Amino acid sequence: MNLERIPWPGPGTPNAADLKSHLESEGYSVWQWTDAPGSTYTPHTHDHDESIWCVEGEITFGANALELTLTPGDRLMLPEGTTHTAQVGSAGATYLIGER
Repeated sequence: MNLERIPWPGPGTPNAADLKSHLESEGYSVWQWTDAPGSTYTPHTHDHDESIWCVEGEITFGANALELTLTPGDRLMLPEGTTHTAQVGSAGATYLIGER
């Protein structure tokens, strides 16, 4: 799996329940997380693959000299062992975290 941002393909706002069902159908364990405006995560890694799907707000991930900003409907594929950071936008962010 490559680190990548997958933009929301369609019109309208994504539905969190539908996004969760989609992640679960791909074999992810899924939960919802909300960060306060301006929250930051210092460099860290995970021992599993993650797929993060933005539901509300904005969050920017940094990894391997890339910065990828997620807005509602955007999805991030984050491979196991990738050192990354995160910076939450001024309105905060709510997103689904899928791990496997």
